[in-house]
Amino acid sequence: MGNGKKDALASPETAFLADRRPTLSTLKNDYSLKGEMYEAMLSPLQTQLQLIQQAFLGSKERAVIVLEGWDTAGKGGLVKRLGWSFDPRSFHVHPIGAPQPHEARQHYLQRFWRRLPDYSRIVLFDRSWYGRVLVERVEGLIPPPDWKRAYREINEFERQLTDDGVRLVKLFLHITPDEQLQRFRDRLENPLKRWKLTYEDFRNRARWTDYEEAIEDMIEKTSTADSPWHVIPANSKNFARIAGIRIITDRLGRGIDTTPKPLTPEFLAAANAALK
Repeated sequence: MGNGKKDALASPETAFLADRRPTLSTLKNDYSLKGEMYEAMLSPLQTQLQLIQQAFLGSKERAVIVLEGWDTAGKGGLVKRLGWSFDPRSFHVHPIGAPQPHEARQHYLQRFWRRLPDYSRIVLFDRSWYGRVLVERVEGLIPPPDWKRAYREINEFERQLTDDGVRLVKLFLHITPDEQLQRFRDRLENPLKRWKLTYEDFRNRARWTDYEEAIEDMIEKTSTADSPWHVIPANSKNFARIAGIRIITDRLGRGIDTTPKPLTPEFLAAANAALK
């Protein structure tokens, strides 16, 4: 990980940049952010996201956000806050599960190629092609040569995207085993959240060490200069949401003029005539 800072939110882009293999078990994860401060920080970030999206419209800009993390790490909450900011007409979320039977007969990247954004659009993958080196590896769904080869294939896939001008943001939300257990309890006791729990959640927890090794390998082998991983401590949901949105804002807005486009003389003349 990066060298970290006392106030990590001052520069989450660098504070949570995975510039070497992380050791998840020792990652600092005791950050907190109180409600009032969270709301004060969230509002201007959402405004900035709106300005970035508007600047994308009518341009060749496009972006892909990859969101990975432990079960109950807060991916859905982060997606929801982004959805409150972005106009859904040019923002789309792809929740990724197991491939459909016809997809399982194709190269595993093919279903992601079909979901890439057109010009002016932003897409978010809630889980992604990294399932190849995470769940498919850990659960033994594919032989070792296949998932070992996938690191190279993924790096080449992402390099093609960034070479073609796609802005790629990769976030991994990390929580501790104790925090996950508490969130399991909360979901089990809350009828409105109980639907989020599945048998697989508990089975995956039993293989925490195997997943931890797979995640660390994934980050080490696929965090590159053009498409780096950002590992966000997510024991505090508020903290993780602000950190994630700041990283997204930074990477999507870099070099973008978000000044609202001026009105042309022709437009003003037509407007003045119509509004008399």
